Amino acid sequence: MADKGSPAHDGQRRRVLGEDELTGQSGTWIGRAAWAGSAVASAVAIDFVTKWLIVSIVMVPPRTIEIAPFFNLTLGFNTGISFGMFSDLFLERPLVLAGIKVLIIAGLLAWAMRSDKPAETVGLGLIAGGAAGNVVDRLREGAVTDFLDFHVGDWHWPAFNMADAMITVGCILVAAGSFWPSRSRVPVRELPRRGARRP
Repeated sequence: MADKGSPAHDGQRRRVLGEDELTGQSGTWIGRAAWAGSAVASAVAIDFVTKWLIVSIVMVPPRTIEIAPFFNLTLGFNTGISFGMFSDLFLERPLVLAGIKVLIIAGLLAWAMRSDKPAETVGLGLIAGGAAGNVVDRLREGAVTDFLDFHVGDWHWPAFNMADAMITVGCILVAAGSFWPSRSRVPVRELPRRGARRP
């Protein structure tokens, strides 16, 4: 057995530390992927199901349904980004906006995989999933289906959908996660020498 401090011992220690670090990083990466993937899948599923229900069942025929004095269900199609912003700019360029969103989604997922805060990882997954739901809508229909209409009297907030709601919730989680401390790393113990006394 190589003596402590010898080149052979140092090489063995580095090898063991490297293996332990690799195992820890792999487990962390899998955990982040699970959280982000679950958030993305949930956001996409909720968005798809609600849009299908609205278009295929609830809004046949299209109309305005009053749910509360401040909330209606209605049917609209948005050619812009969330909440109808820049709709005129992208009216004749749906694929341009879809391409931009795909790049944003990729960036969000890369960020989620590097974050060590669960709330931030889930929030980024929800934002990516909501954006993905709207991208699918835009590629299929050329516009995004909106149906949630909140208003005060005659003033109406721009209609939106559950994908936009998931994006909003995700942004709140990311903002909240910025105030949470990062996970501390567990130090890797040095491999004890054979025959060495335990403390």
